[in-house]
Amino acid sequence: MVISASRRTDIPAFYSDWFLGRIKEGFVLVRNPVNFRQVSRIRLTPDVVDGIVFWTKNPAPMVKRLDELKDFTYYFQFSITPYGTDIEPNLPPKNTDLITTFKRISEIIGADRIIWRYDPILLSDKYNFDYHIKAFRKIAEKLHNYTRKVTISFIDTDYKGLKSNLSELKLINFSHDTQREMSAKLASIASEFGLSIDTCAEKIDLSEFGVEQARCIDDRLFSKLLSCTFDAQKDRNQRLECGCISSVDIGMYNSCENGCLYCYANYNKNAIADNRAKHNPLSPLLFGEVGPNDKVSDRPVMVYRNSQVAFYEDE
Repeated sequence: MVISASRRTDIPAFYSDWFLGRIKEGFVLVRNPVNFRQVSRIRLTPDVVDGIVFWTKNPAPMVKRLDELKDFTYYFQFSITPYGTDIEPNLPPKNTDLITTFKRISEIIGADRIIWRYDPILLSDKYNFDYHIKAFRKIAEKLHNYTRKVTISFIDTDYKGLKSNLSELKLINFSHDTQREMSAKLASIASEFGLSIDTCAEKIDLSEFGVEQARCIDDRLFSKLLSCTFDAQKDRNQRLECGCISSVDIGMYNSCENGCLYCYANYNKNAIADNRAKHNPLSPLLFGEVGPNDKVSDRPVMVYRNSQVAFYEDE
């Protein structure tokens, strides 16, 4: 079983105490996003957790506590984008805090286990084509010794969470031809700095530029990190273009305080404040407590590791 922590919220930034408490206790409770009263009890022990993927824009609260995860295999999907507080209002400064945090985590766990995400890419009068090319190069120059790969994606305005923010984003048309042109230039820069590059759940084929289709929750990487074969299926709950393997997400929507205007996981601003007020770091639930009308059931466990050793050439 792979734990996703989390596509729905920034657990490292805002809920690391809670998460590490759950690791210590050996289980977590997660509400079904569709059926609120349906609660899954998920084991968080090394014998059943094949790996953990952290999705974050600011994992600084976890840096000094990574030793508490020594019995687990994990890696970070760490987004560093070029936007200002008009788009990402609650993030620390990029050039100092976030870049420093990225490098520090890489020094602790290794460059294979921290992936730079430059996504989503949006176009506006301020954040235009040339702006992205220059910004991508500047960030790549700072991070290339601390990661192996960069993942890009283009903003998807179909998410319901974006509808109320579209006027503030002030987007301009981002055609497939423009996306292809930008991808070619970003791929060239990535290659210059020795980084592989892939795209997250994009429909357009960019392979001619050396841009692969991403598996953000990646069986290949876990197999390498674990030095064994890793048998997992594609996640059928994700979009068709998504290459991720199956995982169990332990987060909750409408709970991230980064406030990014392009975020699909926050679609009710009132719910964000309400959820945060209900957060108890000692509770097995991310928010609130188990009630008398809740139905708690154990989540079935599927272990993907097997005993067959995988061999990799030195890079």
